[in-house]
Amino acid sequence: MKKHLMTGLALSFGVAMSGAAQADIVIATAGPMTGQYASFGAQMKAGAEQAVEDINAKGGVLGEKLVLEVGDDACDPKQAVAVANQMVGKDIKLMAGHFCSGSSIPASSVYSEEGIIQISPASTNPKFTDERPGPGTYRVCGRDDQQGQVAGAFLAEKFGDKNIAIVHDKTAYGKGLADETKKYMNEAGKEEAMYEAYTAGEKDYTALVSKLKQANIDVLYVGGYHTEAGLIARQMRDQGMDTMLVSGDALVTDEYWQITGDAGEGTLMTFSPDPRKNPEAKPVVDALVNAGKTAEGYALYTYAAIQAWAAAAEEAGTTDFDEVVAELDARDFDTVLGSLSFDDKGDVTLPGYVFYEWKDGKYDYMQ
Repeated sequence: MKKHLMTGLALSFGVAMSGAAQADIVIATAGPMTGQYASFGAQMKAGAEQAVEDINAKGGVLGEKLVLEVGDDACDPKQAVAVANQMVGKDIKLMAGHFCSGSSIPASSVYSEEGIIQISPASTNPKFTDERPGPGTYRVCGRDDQQGQVAGAFLAEKFGDKNIAIVHDKTAYGKGLADETKKYMNEAGKEEAMYEAYTAGEKDYTALVSKLKQANIDVLYVGGYHTEAGLIARQMRDQGMDTMLVSGDALVTDEYWQITGDAGEGTLMTFSPDPRKNPEAKPVVDALVNAGKTAEGYALYTYAAIQAWAAAAEEAGTTDFDEVVAELDARDFDTVLGSLSFDDKGDVTLPGYVFYEWKDGKYDYMQ
């Protein structure tokens, strides 16, 4: 039975600052701080900054202040490895990142080799933990096979008599999510009418939309990010289509509606239960909102990743890799996401995915 360790805002990091000068502890977050997915980088940065501020206000970790480094990988695998190597040079003790699975997976080898703990707030591809290079690699989000199981069963049940198309952007995240959704939908007895790939970063998806229209697609499942999904939704409406768009957690950003406008009305997506609704998260949400920062999407997931690591380091009495890993593997943590722990793979034990619906420019639980 795991011991239960409190890591909420009320947690007092027990070692007081002494009169002597203390060395700072450097931690980091990394994700798409620039580029078309920068809204997610902003979420991560906001959550990390707030976590560092709150922990330092309580005395830091082991009596030392946390200092945050921010890396920009633009969701590019090669850039992610470069960021990881830069962070090694900064002697970080924790990487609360990356965002895209295509970035987290190659970067994880660098962190593992250098004895740096990595806790991703957002990388959902199963390979991230199924094929992790060693201990010390974790995530506080769910997995694509969990998300795909919910989405696939839903599509088969709700739209069994409709023409369903599945498309993806060829990324580790997008294709992985699309394939898992397809697998579980097929297992539930529903076959897709179309399965296609598209190229991320384009602005014109007329050819894809025309193909969907010709095939009389009623429901489109998109394995990909909000920028392309938003353009596809808008261009479907421009062609007079009323096809429903369904996707995953990469649509959890207000930027989706900024792209679609009214064309996004009725879009469905899977995401974990909204952490902003947790009573434990309210002080953090309020602090972020009052500072003019976002609390949506993966802001609180990044906060929780840092919370868990900080509490584990406190319990270990050190920031050394092996000792902190032992605590992360052995304990439960009360966080802004609720109580969580990690299994043998480094996956988190939290409630699964639920459906949300976009209405009037906001997303909330599907009724």
